[in-house]
Amino acid sequence: MKRAAKPSMLPRWRFIVVCLGLAALAATLIGRLVHLQVTDGGQGAVFLREQGALRTVRTAEIPVYRGLIEDRNGVPLAVSSPVVSLWANPQRLKDSDRLPELAEQLSLDAGALQDKLNFYGDKQFMYLAREYRRYYPAGEVTAQVLGLTNVDGRGIAGIELAFEEWLQGVPGKKRFIKDLHGEAVRDIGVVVEPESGKALALSLDLRLQYAQHRELQRAMKETGAAAGSAVTIDAWTGEVLAASNYPVFNPNSRSALDFGSARNRAFTDAFEPGSTVKTLTLVAALESELFHIDSLVDTNPGRIRVGAKVLHDPRNYGEISVSTIIEKSSQVGVTKLAQAVGHEAILDVLYRFGLGNATGTGFPGERAGQLPDLDHWSDIEKVTLAFGYGLTATPIQLARAYAVLANDGVRRPLTLLKQDPDALPPGERVIDADVARSVLQVLDRVTGPGGTATLARVPGFSVGGKTGTVHKVGEGGYLDDQYVALFVGIAPLSAPRYVTAILIDQPRGDHYGGGLAAAPVYSRITEEVLRIRNAQPEQSDMGALLATSGGGQ
Repeated sequence: MKRAAKPSMLPRWRFIVVCLGLAALAATLIGRLVHLQVTDGGQGAVFLREQGALRTVRTAEIPVYRGLIEDRNGVPLAVSSPVVSLWANPQRLKDSDRLPELAEQLSLDAGALQDKLNFYGDKQFMYLAREYRRYYPAGEVTAQVLGLTNVDGRGIAGIELAFEEWLQGVPGKKRFIKDLHGEAVRDIGVVVEPESGKALALSLDLRLQYAQHRELQRAMKETGAAAGSAVTIDAWTGEVLAASNYPVFNPNSRSALDFGSARNRAFTDAFEPGSTVKTLTLVAALESELFHIDSLVDTNPGRIRVGAKVLHDPRNYGEISVSTIIEKSSQVGVTKLAQAVGHEAILDVLYRFGLGNATGTGFPGERAGQLPDLDHWSDIEKVTLAFGYGLTATPIQLARAYAVLANDGVRRPLTLLKQDPDALPPGERVIDADVARSVLQVLDRVTGPGGTATLARVPGFSVGGKTGTVHKVGEGGYLDDQYVALFVGIAPLSAPRYVTAILIDQPRGDHYGGGLAAAPVYSRITEEVLRIRNAQPEQSDMGALLATSGGGQ
């Protein structure tokens, strides 16, 4: 019987080669895995890091404070405060049995909240409530000038909108790691450094703004008017010191915001300026050298026919001086001045004084008003231009026009920003200084005994100005029983500087004229202007001042 053959033995060197080959293959695979998943040069590592980052690393905005708005004395008018935003996942919240409780805490209707959740459908994020970022310490007193911001903290009206780029700042960005529950566990670093908004110093004086606001509200109650505006400017610097309007609104309460009340009417509402333009007609008459303020004009018999229309004075003033024409606001007298100098000369003065052009403040929505641009002028149109009909202007434009007279015939650009008195922008001379001073003499007489604006006087100071009473325009033309009462004044005449324009829209009762409805408001506001700005009472009026105050015994 044969023996079985022994299995052949694998040579040792072959075994070693196979083992080494297998080891090399394993090392190659491991190396490749390391290269792909660990080292910086591997695409797999980049991919895995990116995927990991998508799941755990987030970028968040670093909020910045909106720039502070201050008055000319550094008093805060608009500040940014920390906010709390509440958000939720609609998918988790919409079926909660505690939804009514949440709605009550948010001061929302439960049904409205449920509808809002349903509206977001399959989305996983929605805001429940977002508090406003901006707070206005003076509330309604400065609301229409400062304007508003929206829920994202961006300006949408007024100064907030006009200087949006200056105030808004640039939010930063940071990266952080979140856990499985979505909570931030570690900041990685700042990607973009935040830049807070810049502070803005306005030309407004909050003390004067409060006084002007108070007196305008008082006038609304006394006259029963539908609306009103007041604006005060410094003719020497072009700064707007105060601007107030009625109706008002509270910018800190958005629940009942009426955008009609948010309008800054002193800048945005244009109207026919009426007899306040007679002052500029006087300028044209003096420039023509056909008249001086004491020249006599025959207004007999107290009326004059122009075309098919007859213009009347309240009574027959007879032969009166040019100054008296303005003091009495004589339609007949102004008509004769206009016919003598021509409507082109009057229109030229209106342009030079800034009517028909925006004031340059940059206030959003500011109206430029309108001057007539006719191919053919009728006789009556040539005359009505002289006493303020057929054109439109805003209160701020009227104030700027009278500021030319207060500044010796030089027109300065207006601004809502505080100015450096040593670096004022250059003004433009539009009339001779002597003409401006002659007109001021006449405006002084308007507020004196026998003038139409005796109620505009201020104890201790001489002031000058001009009244205006304009019929409002309806669908069928001028309305017989609705008026706009106006007064524009300059104080103190010893050193003319402060100009205030008053507009009372639709005063009720018998006291609807500019001399009765608007002039007293000017007097009270100007008294505060001169007190706050430290103007010294004029010696010539000290006796009257003492008598008024009960002194001088």
